Amino acid sequence: MFFFYKARIVTFHNPMLGAVLATALLAASTHAAPFLDPLDVPAHLSPLASKSLVQAIARAGTKLVAVGPRGHVIVSADDGKTWRQSPVPVSSDLTSVFFVDERNGWAVGHDGVILATTDGGAAWSLQLDGARANRAIVDDLARKPGAADLLAEANRNVAQGADKPFLDVWFADASVGYVVGAYNYIFHTTDGGRTWKPWFDRTDNPKYLNLYAIRPAAGGLFIVGEAGLVLRLDATAQRFRAVDVPYRGTLLGVAGDERVALVFGLRGHAFRSDDAGRTWAAVDARLPSTIVGGASLPDGGFVLADASGRVSVSRDAARTFAPVALPVTMMLTGIAAGGAGSVALAGGRGVVLAPIAAR
Repeated sequence: MFFFYKARIVTFHNPMLGAVLATALLAASTHAAPFLDPLDVPAHLSPLASKSLVQAIARAGTKLVAVGPRGHVIVSADDGKTWRQSPVPVSSDLTSVFFVDERNGWAVGHDGVILATTDGGAAWSLQLDGARANRAIVDDLARKPGAADLLAEANRNVAQGADKPFLDVWFADASVGYVVGAYNYIFHTTDGGRTWKPWFDRTDNPKYLNLYAIRPAAGGLFIVGEAGLVLRLDATAQRFRAVDVPYRGTLLGVAGDERVALVFGLRGHAFRSDDAGRTWAAVDARLPSTIVGGASLPDGGFVLADASGRVSVSRDAARTFAPVALPVTMMLTGIAAGGAGSVALAGGRGVVLAPIAAR
């Protein structure tokens, strides 16, 4: 789960205290190690990677693959009993991971990173970084008439550097996929990520709100983001158009099947649609905290997880939810379908497998 805050300037009214702190900061900066760009430093292999914070988890055939800070990727072939860390060419924080089958997957994260694997997560290659992403947006908009405002925003992003994170990734198959992120960052590929095309001008998002998640549901492809933003792909126009949802808080995720779309976010808010997003109804997810992850289950159910460590499950097409008793409690960041009758929970202490019988 990611939010972005403006820096706060702190002033000291005690001149002596201010002088002491200024001297200490100057000394610290003088002796600080040189900055190493995470894009230039491979992820450190650590025996604690599987027991530390992970940000997202996905199923890759019979395997589970989780990603997290400092470029960590861990893979389990035995439903979470044991984990192996994979080498990764960058040490940028990773925020999301998605697989279309047991071999082909992608992970995204800070510094505009897109990583790809073709062997089930054992090895990863870098497909895109923030500097190249920024330049691609500028080059794309420069060729389009009437895009002056968008181009000015894109040039500001170039000046700021490779600091925009991608926050989610989804692929329809091994060729066609999308990544979305902060400040309206969205890219599309039709060749498995060998080339990525910017869609910066193809969203109804004039305020450049953060895009937190992208998933198919109810026969459409949806994006959710800040301030109640919900977008649905207009396949004919090749553009994501705004959908009205009766909520103006941040939405962090989408789950769904061929009948139902479920969006969720801050303070346990969730909304469902069974008419392709034309109308939405509030759902009591039975979760008091921010909902950070959701998934559809092989048996047709839905499961949601909140940041405080609670999980709830629905067996009636996301109309009602019931709490799930968990074997452990920890801060949660994501969820994925586990083995039969279980879910894989990602969070502050790695990954935990839990049964999902409602209590």
